[in-house]
Amino acid sequence: MEEISHIKDIDTLLENVLFEARKITNADAGSIFLKEDDCLTFEYVQNDTLDSKRKINRYEYDQKKIAINNRSIAGYAASIKKSILIDDVYNLSKDEPYSFNRKFDKLSSYRTKSILTVPMVTSRDKIIGVIQIINKNDSSGAILPFSKDDEFTVNLFAQQAAVSIEKAIMTREIILRMIRIAELRDPLETGIHVNRVGAFSTEIYVNWARGMKIPENEIKRNKDILRISAMLHDVGKVAISDSILKKKGKLSEEEFKKMKFHTVFGARLFKDSKSEWDDMAASISLNHHEKWDGSGYPGKIVDIFSNDLNLGEGKKGNEIPIFARIVSLSDVFDALLSNRTYKKSWPKKKVESLIRQERGRHFDPVLVDIFMDIKNTLYSIWERYS
Repeated sequence: MEEISHIKDIDTLLENVLFEARKITNADAGSIFLKEDDCLTFEYVQNDTLDSKRKINRYEYDQKKIAINNRSIAGYAASIKKSILIDDVYNLSKDEPYSFNRKFDKLSSYRTKSILTVPMVTSRDKIIGVIQIINKNDSSGAILPFSKDDEFTVNLFAQQAAVSIEKAIMTREIILRMIRIAELRDPLETGIHVNRVGAFSTEIYVNWARGMKIPENEIKRNKDILRISAMLHDVGKVAISDSILKKKGKLSEEEFKKMKFHTVFGARLFKDSKSEWDDMAASISLNHHEKWDGSGYPGKIVDIFSNDLNLGEGKKGNEIPIFARIVSLSDVFDALLSNRTYKKSWPKKKVESLIRQERGRHFDPVLVDIFMDIKNTLYSIWERYS
């Protein structure tokens, strides 16, 4: 639980909370919901059985809403703020007010049996969300009912998780407020855009890191701080003149040169680094417009805090930090798919064609290959935050 309490990003935290709840009960699958107004929002799904057969795209199932009432199991647990233990959901007593929706089982050819549903409630009796874990397994893989001990343990875990989730939500809100400041200056720098760039970046990073055989604990740590750092990639635009940011026509050569310095101004915001997050955010801000072939900007600058700033020779290949290379691809992908004042949204095939063309020029070739492998997941992320 101590490890979870240090996670800053809400999405990374929810994924870890669900994993740990499943781990301590040996559950095959599960879902996690967050409370939003009078509903529960389906945030994460994990399923070891289905994942072993085919890669699950969790974004196909998340963000669906369930009313907090007695019709569903999760909704009922949230409404009464008590856990619910079910040995077999296909044999529910007619006396129960809730029912089980078999739609997911039918679509995935999965058989849900035992379920433990636990509300996450703070010490102030505030409902944050619901953890629902499915199909407790024994050592041979046979499905068992969850025990009263499981229920007690997960309830304790859920109380602590609620506190961490509440803190992570506050962190996300602070980041989004910073972005809203940038949005006042630059209409393109919106919360929706940066959420997508953050989500794209973590998805690409995890696939790259596993291909590089990076240890899972390091992947988890980097994924947590990458999500937030990527969201702040263009925060340096707050230092650029309105006459440039809000110009509807094409920028002049001199105006574009001034615009390029938003990368440096963004990195400067993280001066006197106090954490890995500061370091990564500064690196991404500074380098996300560098290009694999060396034609990007701002290039190699000896001292970004100098009063006499000049653009340098572009960084090439692996000289560009990996997290900046990932955000660069994520940022361009989102910009191409999005409507902008100067262009309409591109069709998916056209977007993919350009990214292929820029393999080895604008983008790291390995990252382009990963992008193509997971593009359906990335499109699902785009739809989620659209």
